[in-house]
Amino acid sequence: METMYQINPFFFAIIILSIGAWKVLNWVWLRPKRLEKCLRRQGFRGNDYRLFNGDKKDMSKMIKEARNSKPISISDDILPRVIPHIFQTVKKYGKNAIFWHGTTPEVYIMDPLLIKEIFTKNYNFQKPHNPLAKLLAQGLVGAEGDHWAKNRRIMNPAFHPDKLKNMLPAFYLSCSELVNRWDEVLSHQDTHELDIWPSIQNLSTNIIARTAFGVSYKQGRDLFELQKEQAYHLMEIVRSGLYIPGWSRFLPTKRNRRMKDIEKKIQETIRGIINDRFKAMKTGHASNNDLLGSLLSSSENGQPGKRNSVMNIADIVEECKLFFLAGQENTSVTIVWTMFLLSIHEDWQTRAREEVLRVFGHDKPNFDGLNHLKIVNMILHEVLRLYPPVTSINRKIYKETKLGDMSLPAGVLLLLPTILLHHDRELWGDDVKEFKPERFSEGISGATKGKVSFFPYGLGPRICIAQNFALLEAKMAISMILQRFSFELSTAYVHTPYKIVALQPQDGVNLILNRL
Repeated sequence: METMYQINPFFFAIIILSIGAWKVLNWVWLRPKRLEKCLRRQGFRGNDYRLFNGDKKDMSKMIKEARNSKPISISDDILPRVIPHIFQTVKKYGKNAIFWHGTTPEVYIMDPLLIKEIFTKNYNFQKPHNPLAKLLAQGLVGAEGDHWAKNRRIMNPAFHPDKLKNMLPAFYLSCSELVNRWDEVLSHQDTHELDIWPSIQNLSTNIIARTAFGVSYKQGRDLFELQKEQAYHLMEIVRSGLYIPGWSRFLPTKRNRRMKDIEKKIQETIRGIINDRFKAMKTGHASNNDLLGSLLSSSENGQPGKRNSVMNIADIVEECKLFFLAGQENTSVTIVWTMFLLSIHEDWQTRAREEVLRVFGHDKPNFDGLNHLKIVNMILHEVLRLYPPVTSINRKIYKETKLGDMSLPAGVLLLLPTILLHHDRELWGDDVKEFKPERFSEGISGATKGKVSFFPYGLGPRICIAQNFALLEAKMAISMILQRFSFELSTAYVHTPYKIVALQPQDGVNLILNRL
């Protein structure tokens, strides 16, 4: 029986094309202009939206110019070099600025009260979904909602003070290897010039390998080198301003193929380590004193438990990737910038050494002593203020949400520029650019006067779970170095801070080491 009505294929094709054209038009023009109008009504200022790319080409150009620019003076402001596009946008439009990431507006939030609200209401202000980030590390950083809450609850015991105390021998062993190597370099002389940056990176890699996986330095180094290369490729894509969703998954470019190959190798390495640990657990020869042991003891393949209290292997792999990358990067840069600043401010180096020798003498630093190093703690906080490892924090609004007196529409990105807040003259005073650890003599609340203006590890429920781990590692390393050496800045040093994953010294840190 013939149908009464037949659809004309040409007419059908016109409908499909019209729907597609409307969606594209809405994506590249109508929706961005609607969001722009809404944001401008609420006091945000910035460049007018430009079709498709927005401000990304400008960002790419400024970052490239900053990275290839001449070294700056130690007394110069580091912000134009480290975050040029953010710095210039705020300089031009003020603190309530808009930056266009392609078709998506990103608004800068620099009011401490609003920042506190964002950190507190973590279910309303979530991490933006980034397909590229999966190739580097996700874990707790990328998880949201109930998934994040469950994994955070499972991981908390791994960073309990008792667990950290059990990790201290691994910290000590790795730091001993570092200072012994430096001692060998000085075996026939009392003074030697050295770029300390590679050594500090190796130190953090070694510590993470031992405390996260209980594996050798070589396995840790191989994993770190893969993640380091992956981070480089990802940053190059972001900086190019040409990222298109699906690009890295579907187009077989040379870079995309290499990135997929790296991810495969990282997965295979970590899963091999996990399988070896499971075998050791079955024979009773496994230790639970490292991160992996803690996670596997509550995994689906480990001890049986309720569904909401176990972590699957895919999640464990991601947490290991994240902990290894973030732990290595964040702690190594904290230690290297600390030594850089102490090499300039030798009075504070002397005060820190006197405290370390008063507490430990030349003996092995212990857990209780490390937690009571007031001067060293003040110094580390001031280093984290001036050179925070993570220069900014992102959030996204997935439904219309109130923030303070504002009502922000769905789809808007929020940028909390950590380093700008840490360098804000209005919040810290006219001496904001100076290295003054005494700011923290009364703790963080005393230094910030109760305002949310210092958050190197984030804040609120999503504060970095490994914050205490990182600070303990830094205190151990700095204490043992101060026990054995004094150091001063070499004339060969060039000041080139720049950002890859964390805020790094682009050309290393040349110091003159002196044996004590």
